Amino acid sequence: LMKVFRYFVAILLMVFTIGQIEAKSLEEDRYVLVLDPGHGGKDHGTPGKPMKEKEVVLDVAKRLRKLVEEACGDSVKVIMTRETDVFIPLSERASIANKADADFFMSIHVNSIDRKTKGREKVHGASVYTVGLHKSDANLSVAMRENAVIELEEDFSETYQGFDPNSSESYIIFELNQNRHMARSIEMATLAQHELTGYAGRADKGVRQAGFLVLWATKMPSVLVELDFMCNPAAERFLGSDEGRQKCAQALFNAFSEYRTRHPKNPKKS
Repeated sequence: LMKVFRYFVAILLMVFTIGQIEAKSLEEDRYVLVLDPGHGGKDHGTPGKPMKEKEVVLDVAKRLRKLVEEACGDSVKVIMTRETDVFIPLSERASIANKADADFFMSIHVNSIDRKTKGREKVHGASVYTVGLHKSDANLSVAMRENAVIELEEDFSETYQGFDPNSSESYIIFELNQNRHMARSIEMATLAQHELTGYAGRADKGVRQAGFLVLWATKMPSVLVELDFMCNPAAERFLGSDEGRQKCAQALFNAFSEYRTRHPKNPKKS
């Protein structure tokens, strides 16, 4: 009887061990997508009338997560840098993606221009950025606005090694730290831009490059999406509607789906 019991226990242990190995293998094979709704908490992002950027992008990100999970099931693990209205430092957003060994990182935002700019209520359109050199003063301006959030962090100068988000001289760092995943980042940016202009009907502001800290600090292909301009009343109405937000989420899902078909895994995992 004791021999039978020992045999039974051995079989159970073997089955359990095999199950653990298979589960670990399945987890390692899963595609990891990190969605980063910009801003949050004390950082409202660009203000609208009456919306706030932080609210719009969180809702769009949640809709996108739902689309991915419904379509891809267990083959894709979606991680959100925030799921509620909380402040997350830029460095922590990138760290979340790096610790998860993510395959792709997508940061979602809404654009705007300075209140003193003439005609700011007429500017409109989507743009998708990758990290890189500034091709224009406009690109630098957007990067400065998005990076300025670090000033809300304690000891940001030490955390970011003296980086000043308001100094153009600080951005020379991006000339020395080009993303080795640039080709795939640009590919995804192009797909997302195509869907935002085609499916979601946003005006085409182009695929661009700029020195976004949150992208520079990630270790995988990554993009930063600007859905439209909050300072444009028509664009704000679109982003404030269920239909508009769902179209933006669907457009980003369409792009991700095509990108993942082309690149099932990150090169470092292949």
